[in-house]
Amino acid sequence: MQFPSPVSIQWLAEFVEAKLIGNTQSNASGINEIHKVEKGDIVFVDHPKYYDKCINSLADFILINKEVDCPTGKALLIVANPFEAYCKIVNHFRPFTPSTTTISNSAKIGEGSFIYPNSFIGNNVVIGKNCIIYPNVSILDYCVLGDNVIIQSSTVIGSDAFYYNTKKDRSFWYKRMPSCGIVLIEDNVEIGSGCTIDRGVSHNTIIGAGTKFDNQIHIGHDTVVGKNCLFATGVIVAGVVTIEDGVTIWGGVIVNKTLTIGENAVLLGRTGVSSSIMGNKTYWGTPAQEASIVKRELIWIKRIPQIWEKVMGK
Repeated sequence: MQFPSPVSIQWLAEFVEAKLIGNTQSNASGINEIHKVEKGDIVFVDHPKYYDKCINSLADFILINKEVDCPTGKALLIVANPFEAYCKIVNHFRPFTPSTTTISNSAKIGEGSFIYPNSFIGNNVVIGKNCIIYPNVSILDYCVLGDNVIIQSSTVIGSDAFYYNTKKDRSFWYKRMPSCGIVLIEDNVEIGSGCTIDRGVSHNTIIGAGTKFDNQIHIGHDTVVGKNCLFATGVIVAGVVTIEDGVTIWGGVIVNKTLTIGENAVLLGRTGVSSSIMGNKTYWGTPAQEASIVKRELIWIKRIPQIWEKVMGK
């Protein structure tokens, strides 16, 4: 999430009651979690296992629970609980704002777009030109749709990320990380009925131009779907996945988190993707393998009884 304007790091340190060391005279431009961090961002870390990754990331400002060596040009904000400090900053700059109308007064809707009755359009939503939003669709705060987008009934755009702090050092186990990212849907996208697309935790979930979704598809937080992709019904994609241009995913496919599917790949029905796969190939099975290899293996498995008979001399 980018701040409305750069914010003094000294003010932020006072706001979260942090000890500030390093570059104390600079300004922060935004706040992100580690998967999507950018130059000028604040990021948090509360486990020694990830200290080096965060300190040496693109982030210029690190919320951390221990004083460590600070790289030149960066700043450390040392607090007892970096996660709580992160949440405090997010909730300050992106507070919960109730909406009491079906279409928020702050929403911007382009010329020629039509919204059917019983759909909800949240605060600061932007909808481009010539879009059609069918009944019972929810487009939640800050999400952005391009031109010529079609969204079928009962789809939800911009629900909160399924993203929790799982440290078991408090009276309850899991605390939700506030979602301050958005969903960005580019031009000429079609989304079927009953789909759910989660907003980014702190950045964007993106559906690329020309991509078409069937019904009942789920896209996790911070996932980027490329241009001109085709998804059949029942596809489940976890968070922080990169799906490159021209990918075709058939029904019932499940894609694990933080991986990449190369351009023009084809995933046949019921495939399970557990690690990154190359583009321009067809995949099948769980875990996903090249379909031609899997089919040859199945043929050999069917021949096992014949081979066994020959070995046993029958």
